[in-house]
Amino acid sequence: MSDLACASARPSARPALVDWLAALATVTIWALWAVATRHAVTHDLPPAAVGLLRFGVPALVLAPVVWRIGFFPKGLSLLKGLSLLGSGAPFFLIVAFGMQFAPAAEIGPLLPGTMPLFVALIGWLVFGERLAGVRILGFALILIGILSITGYGVLLAGNGAWRGHLMLLTGACLWGVYTHAYRRSGLSALQAAALIGMWSFLILLPLGVPPLVHAFGKGLAGPIILQALLQGLLSGVAGIVLYGIAIDRLGASRAAAVSPLSIVLAALLAIPALNETPSPAAWIGIILATSGVVLASGILKQGGSTVVR
Repeated sequence: MSDLACASARPSARPALVDWLAALATVTIWALWAVATRHAVTHDLPPAAVGLLRFGVPALVLAPVVWRIGFFPKGLSLLKGLSLLGSGAPFFLIVAFGMQFAPAAEIGPLLPGTMPLFVALIGWLVFGERLAGVRILGFALILIGILSITGYGVLLAGNGAWRGHLMLLTGACLWGVYTHAYRRSGLSALQAAALIGMWSFLILLPLGVPPLVHAFGKGLAGPIILQALLQGLLSGVAGIVLYGIAIDRLGASRAAAVSPLSIVLAALLAIPALNETPSPAAWIGIILATSGVVLASGILKQGGSTVVR
């Protein structure tokens, strides 16, 4: 290859690497968030208090962005605005309540593991996006993985985990709605994070302040500060912005396609952090969901070709 060809190749290769690094950083944050939230809602704090920390920090940090674009940005319809907000306080409360019932190892397959499925279903049913044969096989594997986990929870475990499963799947659906709404909102990743953070903070303020005050009174300042860092800065600011960048650069389906890493990482982190060893059904679900997401992403079909934007 000539020097001229090498020079022309570098600009296209560099953004692709940055795009995938943003997506990989996002799923790492998701895994940490899942384990941290599961620990918080089962030990120290109720979901509303954790949610207030989750959205209070980005609301404060990104307040100047909201000041510039306003609480109701021009050109953003009510439907798109509500679809974006669904990934905020409603998503967090539903998922956090679900985490009180479902072990951390099952959170990965049922939450980030099903996001590509919901993104694809919404794209197909609402926007007429086409699905290739290999991707359909991937979605089928994800579905079988879901049935493995939920079936075990209902028929064999008998511990009420099915309630958490249902809530986690609902949260994944809300995130799928957000993914498509964000792509069509005209907002930047930072603007979307700012709006979601501010509105969610205002919604959770009356619900989260009393339990937080009570927790401070019980000497839980340390766990509260740790959750503020993990929930607010990492998940609330960095996670949302990085995911938005990944959507912008890679597309909705491929941005969601890196989620297998968070599935496996959350299960592994839960063993030392929460003393939760995945059940056989959870491992089956993890393997099937991970394989399904890889196929559903379309990466294997592309092989070594350049990422399609």
